Amino acid sequence: MRFAIQLSYKGTNYFGWQRQPKQVSVQGSIEENLSKVFQQDIQIVGCGRTDTGVHAHDYYAHVDLPDGTDPEKLMYKLNRMLPLDIAFHRMFQVSDEWHARFLANARSYRYFVHQKKNAFLNETSWYVAKDFDLDKMNEACQYLIGKKDFTSLSKLHTDVKTNICDVRSAKWVHIEDDKYYFEIVADRFLRNMVRATVGT
Repeated sequence: MRFAIQLSYKGTNYFGWQRQPKQVSVQGSIEENLSKVFQQDIQIVGCGRTDTGVHAHDYYAHVDLPDGTDPEKLMYKLNRMLPLDIAFHRMFQVSDEWHARFLANARSYRYFVHQKKNAFLNETSWYVAKDFDLDKMNEACQYLIGKKDFTSLSKLHTDVKTNICDVRSAKWVHIEDDKYYFEIVADRFLRNMVRATVGT
């Protein structure tokens, strides 16, 4: 039986979503607990990778589990077993062909920035003590839109076949007072691409 999972996580304590040797990852933590519940090796597939320290507000994954699995009971159990910074919100049965990664047609990031020092925002927002020209920044965002090679905004020597991404939208938004966010929507993102774009 294949199940889709809607979850969220705070990525501060993790080296991204993807399981990797000798590092703590979100995928690894979930698989470890699923394997404990079912007393067998269970692997989960996420809708995409996230970089170290990146948070996910609305993330999807899928997992194949033994027949007869009750998703509500399992979700309740996992939410008690998992660390407080990983939360399952929904779990429901899907067809065996449903794939969290290959069926996702877009992904979106919001990168938060604040201009006044704030001790409570450090893990979820970047402190930049400079004035912003929002009009010029949004004008510059237009150059990102379209299907383009984003090699210059990515970490080099990663294991991807192409650095072409199709960016559907990119914009800066003023939330309130000294707080802003950069939002970008694309079919895929390269390693460190969003951070490099915001910094640029």
